Amino acid sequence: MIEGRVNARLEATVALDVKGPGGRSRTVEAVIDTGYSEFLTLPPAHVSELALPYKTLSQAVLANGAVDTFGVYGAELIWDGQVVAVFADQAETTPLIGMSLLEGYELRIETHIGGRVLIESLRA
Repeated sequence: MIEGRVNARLEATVALDVKGPGGRSRTVEAVIDTGYSEFLTLPPAHVSELALPYKTLSQAVLANGAVDTFGVYGAELIWDGQVVAVFADQAETTPLIGMSLLEGYELRIETHIGGRVLIESLRA
């Protein structure tokens, strides 16, 4: 089980330990975004700090209809007690957790400031 909190902006957040090559790591407070279908976004400063390896270039249509081009990087993180490899999209935003990372899990949110955020595996 993964547990987080609802912040003062009513965003469901979870602390993630993100790892790069050579033992580099950092804890980030990430916002759960059910409208984002990929794994994770990280700002350029985090990508550089962790020296994440570049994988490819990608594009996405943003909520305002604009098309954005961004780099995709490889990262590892601790998710439900396991080290998992993910793709991290570089974005000038707060780190976001997307639906690909939540696949196979149940998400419960107590929607009030300070409310619990629970992410539990659906696998027996």
